[in-house]
Amino acid sequence: MTGQATPDRTVLKISGADTTDFLQGLVTNDIGRIDSGLIYAALLSPQGKYLADFFLARDPLPQRGDASILLDVKTEFAAALARRLAMYRLRAKVAIEATDIAVTRGLGSQPAGALADPRHPALGWRLYGETPSALSTIDWDALRVAHVIPETGIELIPDESYILEAGFDRLHGVDFRKGCYVGQEVTARMKHKTELRKGLVQVVVEGAAPVNTPITTADGKDAGVLYTQSGGRGIAYLRFDRARGPMRAGSASVNWKG
Repeated sequence: MTGQATPDRTVLKISGADTTDFLQGLVTNDIGRIDSGLIYAALLSPQGKYLADFFLARDPLPQRGDASILLDVKTEFAAALARRLAMYRLRAKVAIEATDIAVTRGLGSQPAGALADPRHPALGWRLYGETPSALSTIDWDALRVAHVIPETGIELIPDESYILEAGFDRLHGVDFRKGCYVGQEVTARMKHKTELRKGLVQVVVEGAAPVNTPITTADGKDAGVLYTQSGGRGIAYLRFDRARGPMRAGSASVNWKG
């Protein structure tokens, strides 16, 4: 077992009699499966654009009679997400509070209480609470690039990204049968009525370029953006109609084998 503490994560606690129904009407995934394991989901704007992504887990130590839910989100997004959730609360019997629960993620055998990362088997497990003693450095960027896993605030950009272009259906982050949620109509239309013309893909990179470097075609047309890179590969957001032949991202060359 190898694990790594993640101090850049904040765990919010959602509690109260209406917790399940409250979240079910807001997030992209089906809260009804929460007792079967960790859920990956997002909150969208009414226009269907990404606002934040997070993990949801049943609170292992709830107060008596309270089936509360833990929400694991990147710290820099936590306050804004809590405010957005509170805006939707209205008269629902729900409380939203920040906690000091530690988040650990790792690979290999799972310690007691750990939950498998639902996005991809290569991403191992996540543990909430006590941090295991056997910790080590893990190259998560290499794993993300290898499996095209977008990261909050890098490939996933608030008020700009669309979750289907980011691969949320492949990452088990959206349920198309659960019913209504904020942004559901736009997401469903993209799924069933249109062919995606843009999206995140793995590209071959020779050289290096800063994250968020524009990608251009040989004749100078905009083809997308280069994000995380590792081991001669990278995650890029591409316009599929233009991403043909050799491309450039700053001083680096970029090729897509799609």
